[in-house]
Amino acid sequence: MQFNPNLTSSWFASVMEIINNITMLSMVLAGAALIREREHGTIEHLLVMPITRLEIMLAKIWANGLVVLVAAALSLYLVVKGALGVPIAGSLSLFLCGTVIYLFSSTSLGILLATVARSMPQFGLLLILVLLPLQILSGASTPRESMPAIVQYIMLFAPTTHFVSFAQAILYRGAGLDIVWPQFLATAVIGALFFVGALVRFRKAITTQLS
Repeated sequence: MQFNPNLTSSWFASVMEIINNITMLSMVLAGAALIREREHGTIEHLLVMPITRLEIMLAKIWANGLVVLVAAALSLYLVVKGALGVPIAGSLSLFLCGTVIYLFSSTSLGILLATVARSMPQFGLLLILVLLPLQILSGASTPRESMPAIVQYIMLFAPTTHFVSFAQAILYRGAGLDIVWPQFLATAVIGALFFVGALVRFRKAITTQLS
C-alpha cells in the first residue's frame, strides 16, 4: 500500500504478467527450437559443421532470449508505462539487465527440459509440471510470506523467485543495484547450474540419437 496507495490492480497485475510471460516464452521457445531440430534431423547437420555443442546451446539461448527481451522492453514502455499509465519507480535499464541474467537461466532450463523430453507433446506436458509451480510459488501471484516455510525455502532454488523479487524492488520501489545484487547473483548461479546440466544432457541426448 505504501507504493500503491489506491491499490490499483493494474499496477501490480500488468508487471507480473510480463514476468510470467518472460518465463513461459523463454522456456517454450528455447526448448521447442531444440526438439524441432532434433525431430527434423537438422542437429546432425549442425554437428558436421566446425562448431561445438556448447556453441549450439549458446546460439539458442542468445537468439531466443533476445526475442523475449525485446518483447518485454516494448511491453513495458508501450503497454505498461504508456497505455496503462503504470508509474515505474526504478530504472528500466537495470531491470532489463536483470532480465538478461534471468533469460540465461530460464532458456537453459527450457533446453534442459527439451533434452529430457523425446517429442513436442512430452515437452508440453513436462513444461506444465515445471512452469506452473515456478509461476504460482515465485511470489508473482501471492506473497511468499503467506506460504509455508518449507515452500519458501525450496523456492529459493528457483530463478523465478529471485526474478520476481528484484523486479518488484526495482519497478515498484525504485531499488538500485546496491540492493538487488544478491538476487542478480543468485539468478546467475542458478542459471549456470541449469546451463551445465543442459549441456551434459544435450551431449548425452545427441550421442544416444546418433548411436
